[in-house]
Amino acid sequence: MDSVSVNQFRDNLKAYVEQAVSNHTPLKVTRRSGEAFVVMSADDWEREQETLYVLQNTNLMQQVAESAVTHAQGKGYSPKDEDIHEITGL
Repeated sequence: MDSVSVNQFRDNLKAYVEQAVSNHTPLKVTRRSGEAFVVMSADDWEREQETLYVLQNTNLMQQVAESAVTHAQGKGYSPKDEDIHEITGL
């Protein structure tokens, strides 16, 4: 993650915000006192929050683990060709 001073950030606010939104790259902004904050796009923030929710939800993580085992064993649901076409033909 790139890091800039709060003064650099203020002087180039538009460019740094555009970079965070367009390139989906967070930016760490440091203050003279040593405190820092991160600038990131709202879409990236929401994605991070969803990921954290799933990782903290033991039931969902159990389902993911069981699904991984089923997939590794070659078991579970396998869509037919017409099912795939219906999904991808939208």
